[in-house]
Amino acid sequence: MEKQTVLITGANKGIGFECARQLLNAGYHVFLGSRDEQRGAKAVEQLKQEGLTNVELVLLSVTDEESVQKAYEQILASAGSLDVLINNAGIPGGFPQQASNTPDSTFREVFEVNLFGVARVVRILMPLLSKSSNPRIVNVTSDLGSLTLHNDPTWEHYQAKTSVYGPSKSALNAYTVALAHELNGKVKVNMINPGYTNTEFNNNQGPKSVEDGAKPIVEYAMIGPDGPTGKYMSDYGQSPW
Repeated sequence: MEKQTVLITGANKGIGFECARQLLNAGYHVFLGSRDEQRGAKAVEQLKQEGLTNVELVLLSVTDEESVQKAYEQILASAGSLDVLINNAGIPGGFPQQASNTPDSTFREVFEVNLFGVARVVRILMPLLSKSSNPRIVNVTSDLGSLTLHNDPTWEHYQAKTSVYGPSKSALNAYTVALAHELNGKVKVNMINPGYTNTEFNNNQGPKSVEDGAKPIVEYAMIGPDGPTGKYMSDYGQSPW
């Protein structure tokens, strides 16, 4: 069987980097997406020093159409197809985020990465995914995108209201549902919440290790042809919408 291929956006650090490590250990060929060449090259070198050599740097800024197109061309030339796309790149947008006074520019900046960037990467890379016998897309989301949880005063993160970041993930979830419905199982599309993980993203405040945060993402990246689609999942199971 040919080696499975995966592109991970925003993979030079944090959960994306750990996903790359775990999938390399599982025998995948990893295209490590990074918008910064120096940081991306450092990440690739670190993995290779660990003996994980089936990794290739892809310079990729999800907000730049030309950059994504070049990534498509690189993967096409290198592998000819793509089995898995993990849309991991995301930004929080700075805090605090008060709904009454967050500027338009913050909304545009965050949605450009967290929603439009995902849609852009999917649109441009879909021809590569269509060449796989079992294509999968994993969109990395957050439980801060759950409107149900945000309306539950007993939820442990009930006070963690954000005017931009959470809504960007709610919108990503809605987009993912539409995408999964359109593709109708021909491409498995799921949204995965890694949980409150200890990364630079949250100033290393999360109690969860990156290894544990990456696990549900990797699990859904590796599902078989009979796997689920259109699901909003966390390590505890189905996430409430």
